[in-house]
This record gives sequence, structure tokens and C-alpha cells, in this order.
Amino acid sequence: MAEVAEADFLLATRGRAEELGAWVVGAVFDARDRLAFALADGTLHPAGMQGDWATVAAHDGAVLSACGDMQDGWLTGGDDGKLVRTAPDGATQVIADYKGKWIDHVAAHETGLRAAGVGKAVHVLGPGGPLKTLTHPSSVGGIVFDAKGKRIAASHYNGASLWFVGAKEDKPRVLEWKGSHHAIAFSPDGTHVVTAMQEPSLHGWRLTDGQHMRMSGYPGKTRSLAFTSKGRWLATSGAESVVLWPFFGGGPMGKAPTELAGGDQVLCSAVACHPQHEVVAAGFGDGLVLIAEVASGKVVPVAPPSGSPVSALAWSPNGALLAFGTEAGHAGLIDLAKR
Repeated sequence: MAEVAEADFLLATRGRAEELGAWVVGAVFDARDRLAFALADGTLHPAGMQGDWATVAAHDGAVLSACGDMQDGWLTGGDDGKLVRTAPDGATQVIADYKGKWIDHVAAHETGLRAAGVGKAVHVLGPGGPLKTLTHPSSVGGIVFDAKGKRIAASHYNGASLWFVGAKEDKPRVLEWKGSHHAIAFSPDGTHVVTAMQEPSLHGWRLTDGQHMRMSGYPGKTRSLAFTSKGRWLATSGAESVVLWPFFGGGPMGKAPTELAGGDQVLCSAVACHPQHEVVAAGFGDGLVLIAEVASGKVVPVAPPSGSPVSALAWSPNGALLAFGTEAGHAGLIDLAKR
């Protein structure tokens, strides 16, 4: 991307950027395509293509985790132990208070379910409040709902646990594999669970028969992974390119991954898959953001390097907006809608 002029990046023609002054923990959209940036200084910044970006003091301390609250607004977990909902108008509400314990992970589903990962526990909440607490053998490394919101998966040391949210008796299906497991993803059809491990590799399980899938060869640790909309590909960070593993035709075992948009010897730090098309957005360790089409390999430059790793990257649910943020607090929003 070194030869690309700054004017050729979509940020210059279709976007806007701001310096927010702190590590961008999350760029999160709600179900109505409204965006907020969650920052490590405890603030939330609802943002749009027009007008000033607001500042909401959501936490007394750092935001550790953030997601869209699915109906509208945003959900954040802090090192102050509070699970906070911020409404589109900026009003905040403490949903739960875990008394100073760190809320490392949050997740929400359109059915109204929310989940908070606190130490070894995953607290599941409904619209009316707490539903259950799911306890794991070690600290939770990541949590994710399946597409229907019927199951929740949590990664931890030596594997992952799969729970039915509506079960009367909470007994998990344990997916075992030695080592420390962190970021976690559910395939859109609910047939596979994949985790990123402490070492530079991924591990997956085919749920129909428990078949193990080991995906290795990364020069760096994978911190970001996402399935494409129909689940055909798993996009991952941790290499100098976007690494995509095929989840069709019997893959990924025995099949080589596809690599997109590499060559600058800078590791990919974040990936996000378009909600409808086989298109992947990627952020890199120097702040570069680009979009790549899986089928053709075509790459579109989105934002030039800003000197700081991309730490947050997300598409809006309608696929028209792409947002990114960096560890240094540089944040951008690009409008990709047809004109």
C-alpha cells in the first residue's frame, strides 16, 4: 500500500476521522446501524457521518469490553465491575454491578439476552435481569452466542464450554484441547466453534462428531477472527496477510488457507466480515485499513497508516458503514452506500 496516494483511500472521499485520545477498545454498532466507539479511558463516543461526536462517561475506570445491545444502544463492561447500557441519546443505565471485578467480555443477542464474562463466570441476563451464572474451570477468554441465541460458548484454559441458555439444568458440553484459549467464534450455521490460542494457532471443533481442527503457521498471535456471512470462510488476524480458512467441501483440515492483501511485512491486527457479502475488512499493525473481496482478491484501500495498530473494526448490520479505531485513539467511519 506504500504506493497508494492518500487521496485514493476511501476515508478521504467517503469518510471522516477524529482523534479520540485513548485506546479504542471497540467500534460497535447497534441493530439500527448506530455506531459508538468505546475507549479505554471509560468513555463512549456515539458517532455518525454528520455532527459532532458526543462523549459519554460510561465507566469510572477503563472500558474492557463492548458490543451493540442488539435492540438499540450499546453495552460495555468495565474494570469498575459495572455492566452499562448506553442509549442512543447518551443516557446510561447500570444493568449489573459485579463490585469491582473486571468485566472482560460482553455479548448480546437480538432476543434480548446479554452476557458478561467476569473471571471464571459468565453471567447471563435477560430483559428483566439476571437469569443464571455459568461457572468455568478457569478465567473465561471469550464468549459468543450462536446465531439463534440458544447457545453460548465460552473459551477458557484447556478448551471451551458450550451451554444451552434455556436449559433447566446447566451442564455444559466441554470441548477439550490443551492450552489457553481466548477469542472465540461460532459458525453462522452453528456447526463449528473455533478459538484463538495463546500460541500462534487456532483450534476448532466440528460439533456433529467432535472432530478436532488445528490451524497453525501464524507468525503472530491471532486476536481477531470472524466467519463470512454464510460461514464458508473464517477470516483471521495474526499474519502479514488476511488468512482465510475454508469451511466448505470438508475443510479446513487438509486444505491450505487463502491469503489476501499481504506484502507490507506488517501483521494484520483486526478482521471484520461483511454481513451479506464475502468481503473482509482488515486492519494492520501500522494503522492501515483495507477491504478485500474473497473471490477476486481485489483490495480497496480504506484508511492510510496512522502509525498505531488497528484495535477495533466493525461493519454496520446493513453493511453500508465501516468503522475502525486504533490503540492511539485514531477513529474513522466510512460510508460505503451506493451514491
